[in-house]
Amino acid sequence: MNLEDILIAPREIKTEKWQLGNIISAEIPENGIVLLFCSDYRGLKNGQVELVDFRKVRKELYHLSKLDFEVPICDLGDLISGKTSQDTQYILQEVLSMCHYKNTIPVVIGGSNDLAFALFSALNFHQKNINYTQISNLITLANEGEEINEKNFLSKILSSKTFTLKNYHHLGYQKHLNEMDSVKLMREVEFEVIRLAEMMNSTEKTEPFFRRADLVTLNCDSIESRGDGFSVNPQVNGLNRREICAYMKEIGLSQQLKSVGIFNFNALTEDFLNHQLLAQMIWHLIEGINIQKSHPTERQYETFWLMIDDHKYAFQRETFSDLWYFGDAENEADLIPCSLSDYESAKRGYINPRLLKQ
Repeated sequence: MNLEDILIAPREIKTEKWQLGNIISAEIPENGIVLLFCSDYRGLKNGQVELVDFRKVRKELYHLSKLDFEVPICDLGDLISGKTSQDTQYILQEVLSMCHYKNTIPVVIGGSNDLAFALFSALNFHQKNINYTQISNLITLANEGEEINEKNFLSKILSSKTFTLKNYHHLGYQKHLNEMDSVKLMREVEFEVIRLAEMMNSTEKTEPFFRRADLVTLNCDSIESRGDGFSVNPQVNGLNRREICAYMKEIGLSQQLKSVGIFNFNALTEDFLNHQLLAQMIWHLIEGINIQKSHPTERQYETFWLMIDDHKYAFQRETFSDLWYFGDAENEADLIPCSLSDYESAKRGYINPRLLKQ
């Protein structure tokens, strides 16, 4: 596939040496980050497909500081949508696969939330047992029709016989917007479902759900809107500006991040601050990835043993990052990510049931 046939290269934006745009290239790097913008919103009810100019977002992003970032960054430009939404899914999967072959993290920005299906499908081709975390105010499990849309894409991922899902975490759902049967079903199959209220003010409690995520997608409807709307489905309640930037950094800090999607952004918004917010969200994601890449290869742990009702439990603290794990396994992959509050609760005699599932 010739990239020039399916992508529109971004227009030049003048930057200074200290700014991020000064280190952004046009070629897919090895072990780097690729930014890819998409304009296909046909997965939404009455959604449209028209080429959107993301220049305002790019200008804000390119003019932010490059700090001491060492991970190479590429901006591939804007994806040309296919004749149908399924064509866009296929084209997107092909581009993402090119990134995965180079061990580079693709970040897809724009388009409707159902494009998460393309991200999962492309990653599933390259690895099995995927850890998928989604931030969304809605849990939609419809399974009607062959054509993928924002209401059935999750059901198609969860029910597919060809996909291999190890863990799924759904963060930020709002009770008043959801059918409780869907929430109940997710919990019955032991998927973690976290309310918006549990994510507000601090990332500490939900950080463990990002720590080993291979794929993270964000529905911009989960962010509170002002002006003419940050998302295509603007909501009065959601994560605020500071909270979402903090979570974007946590996503970047994932120890095994492979792919990221930021969907349902209102690309036609006239409010300058909405473009600025999206740019800063992407910047914090890049910062997190750079920090994670600088982490020592070998990790050292402190072990803390607790006795609860004649049972002996181990918690371990990774000394470099100060992150906590549950379990006494020598193999790091067998340890369960947890939080300091999980350890503090265990000292008071309560073990989070999530830690005992595995």
